[in-house]
Amino acid sequence: MRDRPMRISSCQLLGERGELLIEHEGREYRLRLTQNRKLILTA
Repeated sequence: MRDRPMRISSCQLLGERGELLIEHEGREYRLRLTQNRKLILTA
């Protein structure tokens, strides 16, 4: 049986700013909350 993926709320992840920078393999990605409360990930 495989382990379940880690679960974290978007509020905890994005904080008050509603935005998070993720570094992956030398590139930077931005995860942010839109005005419509949707998540968007951009490079």
